[in-house]
Amino acid sequence: MQFYYGQQMPLRILDEAEFWKHQEEEHTVVIRELVSNLEPEFVDALKKWESALGETHQQVVRYIESVIRSGYQVSDQLYQHVLQLVAYCLEQSLSFIKLCEQIKTHSAAVSSNPTAKVVLNHIIRESEYFVGIAQALLYNQ
Repeated sequence: MQFYYGQQMPLRILDEAEFWKHQEEEHTVVIRELVSNLEPEFVDALKKWESALGETHQQVVRYIESVIRSGYQVSDQLYQHVLQLVAYCLEQSLSFIKLCEQIKTHSAAVSSNPTAKVVLNHIIRESEYFVGIAQALLYNQ
């Protein structure tokens, strides 16, 4: 993400968060579909994550609408709320990465499925990409 968006920056980071929360939500389904014999505890965890990520995605969409309705004249208060939401999204992505690592490491079904390992590594890298974007924004504040 480029940092020359000026006053559109809150909208730009929200666009990134909206995209990546939706991706992570879809990734929970991809993992469950790819590994049909995935252990029930991981299936349950992924279903809970799908719901949580969907809720976060919707919250980000609501903030995007708020920024647009403000005519891009984002108040300090709204900007601080956006930063708090981005921080939450960052922590959520880090926790989702941990779950993916646990599945990759501890699932017998995944250990016997080379494709699943590759896909999990890809999913982890994609979430790490968002983490980097969010950290860059938050640490530059």
